[in-house]
Amino acid sequence: MSMTALLAGCGGVSTAPLAADVKELARQSLPQLEGTLQAPGLKQPVEIVRDRWGIPHIYAQNLDDLFFAQGYVTAQDRLWQMEMWRRWHEGRLSEIYGPVAFEHDRRTRLLTYRGPMDEREWTSYHPDARRIFTAFANGVNAHIARTGDNLPVEFKLTGVTPGRWTAETIVLRWTSLNLASTYAHAMDEIRLALDVARLGAAEANRRRAPDPRVELDVPEGLDVKSLPAAIIDTMRAGDNDPFAPGGLPPLPIVAAYRDLVSPPAAARLSLFDNPIVEGSNNWVVRASRSVTGKVILANDPHRRLETPALRYYVHLNAPGWNVIGASEPPFVGVDLGHNERMAWGFTFAGTDVSDVYVEELHPEDPNRVRWQDGWEPLRIVREEIPVKGEAPRTVELKFSRHGPVFFEDPAARRAYAVRTILNDPGSAAYRGNLRFAQAQGCRDFFDRAMWWKMPSHNLICGDADDNIAFQLSALTPDRNGWNGRLPVPGTGAYEWKGFRSDLPREMNPARGYVATANNQTHPPDYQGRPVMYHSTNGVEFARITRIRQMLDPDRQYSVDDFKKMQLDGYSLQAASDIPAFQGWTAQDADAERARAMIASWDAVLTGASVPGALYVTWATAAEPAARSRATPAAERRPAIEAGLKKAVARLAGELGADWTQWRYGRIHTSAFPHALVREFDLPSVERHGGGFGTVAATGVSLRQIFDLSDWDKSVFSIAPGQSGQPESRYYGNLLAGWANGEYFPLAYSRRAVDATAAHRLTLRP
Repeated sequence: MSMTALLAGCGGVSTAPLAADVKELARQSLPQLEGTLQAPGLKQPVEIVRDRWGIPHIYAQNLDDLFFAQGYVTAQDRLWQMEMWRRWHEGRLSEIYGPVAFEHDRRTRLLTYRGPMDEREWTSYHPDARRIFTAFANGVNAHIARTGDNLPVEFKLTGVTPGRWTAETIVLRWTSLNLASTYAHAMDEIRLALDVARLGAAEANRRRAPDPRVELDVPEGLDVKSLPAAIIDTMRAGDNDPFAPGGLPPLPIVAAYRDLVSPPAAARLSLFDNPIVEGSNNWVVRASRSVTGKVILANDPHRRLETPALRYYVHLNAPGWNVIGASEPPFVGVDLGHNERMAWGFTFAGTDVSDVYVEELHPEDPNRVRWQDGWEPLRIVREEIPVKGEAPRTVELKFSRHGPVFFEDPAARRAYAVRTILNDPGSAAYRGNLRFAQAQGCRDFFDRAMWWKMPSHNLICGDADDNIAFQLSALTPDRNGWNGRLPVPGTGAYEWKGFRSDLPREMNPARGYVATANNQTHPPDYQGRPVMYHSTNGVEFARITRIRQMLDPDRQYSVDDFKKMQLDGYSLQAASDIPAFQGWTAQDADAERARAMIASWDAVLTGASVPGALYVTWATAAEPAARSRATPAAERRPAIEAGLKKAVARLAGELGADWTQWRYGRIHTSAFPHALVREFDLPSVERHGGGFGTVAATGVSLRQIFDLSDWDKSVFSIAPGQSGQPESRYYGNLLAGWANGEYFPLAYSRRAVDATAAHRLTLRP
């Protein structure tokens, strides 16, 4: 039987020869990185220099060719990842996964942006955005066309065919009720309302400990007792990232290749349950605080660790453009990086950009809702979702004037809708980066940052003129008279009055630095109404607290100092707990040995630390009474000892009887499995230290430090590598260095790029 016949029934067609093994099949799929390629659609030749770390430096002679080439080279490295992103955000996963993905597709179709696709949408990102996005899409399509049937190995193994990209693909939105980067999103509001129904407003608010502090007023007309218990389960259905652990199962392998591959290994549950706390840090110091006499900026955003890497480095150079840094493969431009005069970075902020509206249904017509003194119809959209293995399913999607209806309660005559900025023009994630790429400095930065409408970020910058600045971002609703923490009636009393222009910002503060770490970032002198509500719970142990401790006002800092700060494993939580281990003796001999080790420990989580492993394992095993400082010592000490006995038993069972081998690094590991086959898994790595709420958080997806005294002295680290193609030399080449806390040069000048060049490719019209 021919290969074409084998694959035709699996959704794709290939005429590539069968390989001896799956790794050979992957090698057959690798892109051309050297020499010359014809790329129909270009106007002039484009030079692409890949450095020894796999970063493409793109030199074009005009804007269209620059972004065409970015689309082309990104697809060379990450086409499978891009295809899965496109299918997810178009609501077309069921087409290849079958019914198991249907709820994801339904949620995406419900929450997707439905226009208008007019100039308000395009020019929100950049005056030339439509042209830029079209060029990027054309570059992706040109690479797909050139590969023909020799697509990346994942396409061959599954029979999936990549789809065509357009400018509209580039601005597909996030589609989640549990919206990343924000607080008081739709799910938060419903959870808080259920707490109010169960505990009362005062107690629910006390437990949340909002920061800024504000009383919790139940909106007039909201009956929290009427909230159905099933609403949370309905909201969760299809709302999570389908590619996160525990999401969709692996795609089946086509018959031709089943004998070549091993299925992905089953996820192994750790006995330690070491908490993985995602977060992000950034800080920037002025020249007076820098040993170089120029600004230095550091940023290490944290997200889920995965294969291939979440982010992708690129350098874009053409007339009017010279920007380098990290993006995500489906995204155009550079999300966080620097140009010739300014560097910028971000952390998730938590601005409240969505609200749940409780719509009253008409007593006789469930498709009409109360509006002011009358009734108005819901808009109903019917769509077909293709589902592998069965006929397409028709879905009926309903929308009130406020937004998509995500839950209906006919018995109570209520429907629940969400209004979110993601249904407003210009809210595709990260696309505001295009304006930053051409910023002239931090004063220019403020105006450009107001076009960064999504995600909600603490944006910082530093420039060549010794300015540093902070701007809270996101298109932020103006809720004059109410704060958005709870659902509100949809009858007209609680409407957005436009969007805020008074978002918190700082310029050249007297302390000489700006720092954020997903904390509450209203400046001390901020006079406006709060735009977010964090919590004071645990602030004393937060990363921002530790960062501020390390930014000594009497010190000057270097790039090496900032490396040490990003890799800081000092645990404020552990330092607070250690005194409870001191001054007494445990009854059990092993528990006493563990207690004594923790009692004399320096609270620094290094990979080699045995006390660190004991403490973290204890913290995850002990009962709440052992961990609470409010527990009287006479009760707490026996509880601590009981937790230590559990910790010793867990470590012995997992790591063996030799205590000297109980290194923290052995329980602080990160795995990098391939989504389809075990042969492409990268090795799990022991981490250099950190985790457990330290500045060196577990989920750091990249680190970068920008030195404005000499851009070529800037450094970066990313895991596992630039390429998403198994068997590429750049698939996992940066993993070991990242795990060990190493950094790599981020070449920017043409001289530095040429000195580190590993491949040279010319794209010609």
